[in-house]
Order: sequence, then C-alpha cells, then structure tokens
Amino acid sequence: MPTVAGGTVDVITRLLANDLSARLGTSFFVDNRSGAGNTLGSREAARSDPDGYTLLMSSASGQVVSPLVYKTIDYDPIRSFAPIGLVAEGSIILVVNPALAFKALPELVAYAKANPGKLNYGSAGTGSVPHLTGELFKSLAGVDLVHVPYRGGALSIADVIGGNVQLTFEASGPLLPHIREGRLRALAVTSKARIPDLPDIPTAAESGYPALVVTTWTGLFAPAGTDAAIIGKLNVAINAGLRSPELQSALAKIGNVPLGGSPEALAQMLVVEQQKWAPIVRALNLKAEQ
Repeated sequence: MPTVAGGTVDVITRLLANDLSARLGTSFFVDNRSGAGNTLGSREAARSDPDGYTLLMSSASGQVVSPLVYKTIDYDPIRSFAPIGLVAEGSIILVVNPALAFKALPELVAYAKANPGKLNYGSAGTGSVPHLTGELFKSLAGVDLVHVPYRGGALSIADVIGGNVQLTFEASGPLLPHIREGRLRALAVTSKARIPDLPDIPTAAESGYPALVVTTWTGLFAPAGTDAAIIGKLNVAINAGLRSPELQSALAKIGNVPLGGSPEALAQMLVVEQQKWAPIVRALNLKAEQ
C-alpha cells in the first residue's frame, strides 16, 4: 500500500484485508510503502510478480493525480495494473486548528486575502488529492496559502492538531474522531451534499465555491498480467464483503460508503478521474521530483 499507517486508505485496506482473510481462508498482510505522493508503493507493486500474492490498494492520489504531477514514476498507472474492484468512497473536509478564530470558510478566505502567505496548509504529499484540492481552492478563492507536503495524511493532520500548520484538506475518515473531540474544527466539506457525520458543516458550494467538489475513492489492483481467474475470485470476494453489514458499518464509522462493482468499473473510474484532474494539473502547472 502506498500510504502511511493511520490514513483513510490504510484503514480501509486493513478492514478489507481482515474481511478477505476470513472470506477466502488465507492471510492478507498490509505493507505500507509511502512517499512521493503515493508513487513509491505503486511502483513496487507494479514491479511485483503477477502471481496474486501482491496487490495494491490505492486511490485517486496514487493512481491518477501523482502520475500527472511527478515527472518520473517508472510505471504506467493504467497499463501496469489489472483492476480488481472499487472499494469505497468518502469526502474531503477542510479543517483548521481550533485555536484559530475562523468559524466559517468565508472568514478564512477574508483573513487569507488580507494576509497573503501567512497561512500554511498541510497535505498527504505533493500530487495527492488533498494537495490538488488545496491548490484548486487557492485558485477559486484567489488566496495565497503555503503548501506543506507530508508523507501521508496522518502526519499532516497531526501537525494541524499540534499547531505547526494551520489547516489541511483531508479525507473524512481520519478527521472525524478529531473533529468530534474538538481537536480540529471543520469549516467545509467538498462533497456535493452535506455528509451525515457532520450535518451542521456546509459544503464548499454552500460557502460560495460551487466548483470545489472533490470526493475520495479507493480501489484494489494487481500487477498487470495477473491471471483473470485470480482477478475474478478477488472481485467476487470484495463485492460479497461490501454487501455485509459488518464491513458497511465499519466503513460508515470512517465516513465512507461501499462501492464495489466490476473490474471494468474501476478501469472506467481511472479514465474519468484522469480527464477530470489532468487539465487542473496543467492549469496549476504542478510538477514534482521524486
């Protein structure tokens, strides 16, 4: 897995690994290989033997956005992998350290406009979806925020809580416990509608930024060339797990809903997401070195 422990992708991976272990009667182990916007772990998976023993749980950050941002990744995000299935979808939330005075998104924007370059925002890494969400927000709001990249979302969140950076855009899963305990203050969600876990928090659209609509997704992949029978068996097991009340409940607790579907649905998601993010990456002139 190309992310650090503790983030949304990590939590979802462990939930799915436990379900698959029980469902298929074999052990699934989670190995975190983070760095370079999730591309390091993806590269390791792409180079692995296509024998069904190495799988990749990834997201739009690792499979779509980072390959658009990083100059050299040494794998093809589409041709290097065999899609197995979509797993879950969640929301992005803009949160700030509660010591700050901002209670709503317009207040943050007003301060940022009056104090350009004074606010820092953390992300899960250059080229991650949270990073692009932050850059898209900067462009739409016309504000100057300083980007501070981390090796994963959990590290970014910890530094917002500690006051080392002022805000972050991150997936709902790891943020919700901190929001509930008052360690973080949510200002907006980037989904099309308010999320059930935070019914009082407006969407970015309600706060004046209708173009700021971003969701997160996770999907399971195998190295290209993996036998179709293996892909099919794993896909059936994933879909069965996502229909179970136990896995649905566990995903709901971290602000995600099950997706599921065919390998082709995941392949199509990659195409749609590339078409969505490529022009934004070009417009923002985002580039990064590994």
